[in-house]
Amino acid sequence: MTELPPLHTLPAFEAAARLGSFQAAAQALHLTPSAISHRIRLLEEHLGQPLFERRHRAVALTPVGRRYLAVVRDALLRLDEASAHLRSPRQERLRISAAPALGSQWLVGRVAAYQARHPALEFALATATGLGPLLAGEADIGLRYGEEEWPGLLAWKLFEERVFPVCSPALAAGLSTPGDLDACRLLRHPLLSWARWFAAAGLQRPEPASGPWYEDALLMLEGAVAGHGVALMAGSLAAPYLADGRLCRPFAADCPDRSFYVVAPPAIQERPAAMAFIRWLVRGAHDAVQALANSPSAAATAAITGDQPPPAG
Repeated sequence: MTELPPLHTLPAFEAAARLGSFQAAAQALHLTPSAISHRIRLLEEHLGQPLFERRHRAVALTPVGRRYLAVVRDALLRLDEASAHLRSPRQERLRISAAPALGSQWLVGRVAAYQARHPALEFALATATGLGPLLAGEADIGLRYGEEEWPGLLAWKLFEERVFPVCSPALAAGLSTPGDLDACRLLRHPLLSWARWFAAAGLQRPEPASGPWYEDALLMLEGAVAGHGVALMAGSLAAPYLADGRLCRPFAADCPDRSFYVVAPPAIQERPAAMAFIRWLVRGAHDAVQALANSPSAAATAAITGDQPPPAG
C-alpha cells in the first residue's frame, strides 16, 4: 500500500477548505492557527503539491486541492459514519409478514408494547397471505391462518379459532334461524368453510358456489358492515366489530376451524432476540385465551383482540 498522508492533517485540510481560512479552521477544531498552518504544510510536503493559494486572511484551493478535497471529504464522512455506528448500540431488525386482518387487529399493539420494553429491536411490518415472503427470505417471521402442517417452516400455534356468521344489525333483524341464510348473500373467503358451519348448525348445505369472494378477512368484515352480505368469520377477528355494534352475531352456533400460527424458517433459531419475541408473543396469546375461557368479559375479549397488550414477558 502506498504511504498514507499523516492522518491528523486531513481534518485540518477539510476544515480550512470548507471555511476558507486557517483562523476559522483553528476555531472549529479547537487548535491554534499556527497548528493548522503546520498541518497543511506537512500535508502539502507529503503530496508534493500545493493545496491552497495563500491570500490576505484567507485561503483558496488550487485545482489540485479541489480534486483532493472531494476524496478527503468522502473518506472522512465514511469514517465518521462507521465510527458512529460502532459507538451506538447495535440494533437487530425483525421483519414480520402478517395476514392483514390479524396484523391490524391483533399484532400492531403487541409490537408496540414489546418495543417499549426492548428498544434495541427494530421492527419492519408488512402484510401478506401466502408464504412467499418467508420462503424468499423477505421476512423473518410470519403470522398466518392455517392447518397444523407448514412444510419447510417452524410453527408455533397462537390460538385456535371458532367461526360463525356475522352481519350488519339491519340484516340480523331479518334472520331467525340458520335456514334463513338460504335467502341471503353469503360472503366467501378461501380459508373459511361455510359447509363446515352449516353442518354444525344442523343444516345439510354444500359450500356456496356463488357470492362475493374476499381474499382479505378485514375487507370481508368491512363488507359485512356495509351490508354486502353475511360473512363467516373467525371469532378473534370479529370480536371488535361485535363489541362496538358494527356487526351482529345472528346465531349462537359456531364450529372449530383452522388456527393462527407464528411461522418462520428454521434459521430463526440462531437469532436469540427473534426467538425471545416469538416466545413472548405465543405466551401472551395463550394467557389471553386462558383469560377468555375463565372470564368471558370485555376485558378478556380485549386481551385476545389486541385492545390491550398481553402480559409482560
